[in-house]
Amino acid sequence: GIDGTRLECCYDPATGPRPDTYHPETAMTLKLYSRYRNSAGQRVRIALNLKGVDYDYVAVEEMRSDAYRKINPQGLLPALDIGGRIVGQSTAIIEWLEETYPEPSLFPADPIDRMTARSIAQFIACEIHPIHNHRVRDHLIEAEGWSEEKTMEWYAHWIDKGLTTVETMLARRKKQTAFCVGDAPTIADIYLVPVLGNARWFGFPLDAYPRVLAADAACAELDAFRLAMPEAQPDFPGYEAERT
Repeated sequence: GIDGTRLECCYDPATGPRPDTYHPETAMTLKLYSRYRNSAGQRVRIALNLKGVDYDYVAVEEMRSDAYRKINPQGLLPALDIGGRIVGQSTAIIEWLEETYPEPSLFPADPIDRMTARSIAQFIACEIHPIHNHRVRDHLIEAEGWSEEKTMEWYAHWIDKGLTTVETMLARRKKQTAFCVGDAPTIADIYLVPVLGNARWFGFPLDAYPRVLAADAACAELDAFRLAMPEAQPDFPGYEAERT
């Protein structure tokens, strides 16, 4: 079901978390439908945090439920409610955030660097994430009769191919930088960190991708990324106990 409790989850780059949820720039409240282990939702949470945009977090326990499909007919997470207009798909949401709240930008200033950041992000979103999405794994088990072990072999094969490609892309940078593209986080890092979190969740070793890990470590130093992690979300199991 959907936990309709309004959970304030917001971050200001200068002062940290803040409680207000009113947006004088757009005169509306943003409501993010997500789940703690929703990696696409994590992308949006990072983007919101980096831009210091306040939002209400609505935890969705089952995105395939009729109740949630009435909110988002795609039946996918995340979805963003913008003053009553609901839009799904993390890339569309992040593009809207960039256009509506242009500072700080999620893209490098140099046009080729911007294209490179987009290339990395789109490769992760289109070539890595969909292949090992839980819906695919569920189908392989339920419809094709695969064992859990076989689906994990599938996952390991594709995550290795994907991260090897990203590692190669980072190795070819004209200048080696702390983040994927430059000395500040961009859309590339926003997409990279959640997919690494998924890999760790399933116990996939990451030592073969040192440049990828270096960018991930740089992101881990920033509150905007830390506050978007699954364990920092109000619906994470044990969240309240950890804070008492």
